[in-house]
Amino acid sequence: MAEVAIHPEVLKNRVAAALGEKAKRLTIDHGELTVHVAASHYLEAMQILRDAAECRFEQLIDLCGVDYSTYRDSVWEGPRYAVVVHLLSVSLNQRVRVKVFCPDDDLPVVMSVVGLWSSVNWFEREAFDLFGIVFDGHPDLRRILTDYGFIGHPFRKDFPLSGHVEMRYDAERQRVIYEPVTIEPREVTPRIIREEDYGGLH
Repeated sequence: MAEVAIHPEVLKNRVAAALGEKAKRLTIDHGELTVHVAASHYLEAMQILRDAAECRFEQLIDLCGVDYSTYRDSVWEGPRYAVVVHLLSVSLNQRVRVKVFCPDDDLPVVMSVVGLWSSVNWFEREAFDLFGIVFDGHPDLRRILTDYGFIGHPFRKDFPLSGHVEMRYDAERQRVIYEPVTIEPREVTPRIIREEDYGGLH
C-alpha cells in the first residue's frame, strides 16, 4: 500500500531538519516545497536529500537551467543563472524542488549530481548546451540538442532570435557550411487577449 502524501509543512520540517544550515531558504507555494541551497553546499545537500531517512528522494525526475537576467521584465538583483531540480520519493510519496544559483555569471558552474542519480546525465548536458551552465564532474559534458559547430547558448535571454549563423548544404563542396545570418532581425509580439471570460475560463 502506497504512503499517503504528507502535508507540505511537514515535508518542509523534515527537509529543514535533514539539511540544517545547508538550506538557505525553504518556501511553500501552491502546495509545493522549494529548497534554496548555495552552490558550495549543493552536492552535499543533494546527497542528504537522497539518503536521509526522512527524505529518501530516490528519483531525480527533472533538471533545467534558468536565466534570470530579465526576470518578470524587471531588473534582477541576484546571480543570473540557476539550476532547478525536481526530486521524487516513491517510498515516502513526496516531492521537492531544489534551486541553486551559479555564483559567477561569466562562467556559471555548479557540481554535477550524475554520481547520485544517473538519470541526470542528459538533463545536465541539455542545461550546458542551452544555457552554458558547466556541471563540474560530469563524465561527458558536451552539446546534446544543437549541432557540434553551434555557437552560443540559445536559451540565454540575450541570444538573438535568429541566431548567429545559418547552415546549408553546399553541392560544390559536398558538405554542410556555416555562414553569417542573412535574415533581418525582427520581434513579433503575439496578440494578447485580456477578456475576463475568454474561453469560458474563470
